[in-house]
Amino acid sequence: MTTGNGSSDDFKRAMVVTAHPDDAEYGCSATVAKWCRLGWDVVYVLCTDGSKGSDDRETNSEQLVELRESEQREAGRTLGLKDVVFLGYPDGYLEPTLEVRKDITREIRRWRPDVLVTMSPTRDLMGSTYIGHPDHFAAGEAALAAVFPSARDHLTFPELFEDEGLETHKVREVWVMSFGTTANFWNPLKEQDVDTSITALGKHASQVCNIEESAKWMKKRRAELGEQIGADYAESFRKFTLG
Repeated sequence: MTTGNGSSDDFKRAMVVTAHPDDAEYGCSATVAKWCRLGWDVVYVLCTDGSKGSDDRETNSEQLVELRESEQREAGRTLGLKDVVFLGYPDGYLEPTLEVRKDITREIRRWRPDVLVTMSPTRDLMGSTYIGHPDHFAAGEAALAAVFPSARDHLTFPELFEDEGLETHKVREVWVMSFGTTANFWNPLKEQDVDTSITALGKHASQVCNIEESAKWMKKRRAELGEQIGADYAESFRKFTLG
């Protein structure tokens, strides 16, 4: 088990790669709130357009895309994000293709994060109560492949440099969101970070039916994680330090 601030004092840039609007708010937004409070530049990269996430038969996909993008941008402003990038792949059909990997590689080279946070590329049926969404696994796999080796190697997607002027970049740490038994790092948080994350989650009104209940769950879950390291609150990750 490792704890602490979680990254080098000279780290000041982070990128969060997820499948859908609201994924990061549930998984790592208190950590993001902490980083933004400490003056980091944090960028979200969302792989899909969120066009399938509704039970409302009166709402079509085009309306949902516009609504969920607006909600995510509001959540980003609440957290203090530098930017939110939408790759625009269709919700529900995401696969870790070379095209998706290239698009994420482009954003890594553009924003040059010290730390990249993403979703797990594998289904945890033994250590988690959540069966998982296939888009989550695809986003995680594509993000990890973009970090290593694609963003690092000049001969991978050379057109990103030749045509767009984007130099290679080595991400220094990868944090994979962990909700089960796979975590090896717990990031300690202040109550204000958790409160900010809950406010950000509440911006996703199309997805959150009862923000009061969601807020209780968010605080309870992060308090339980904090107990494992003697902190008031925490979020858990599988952390990798890259050479």
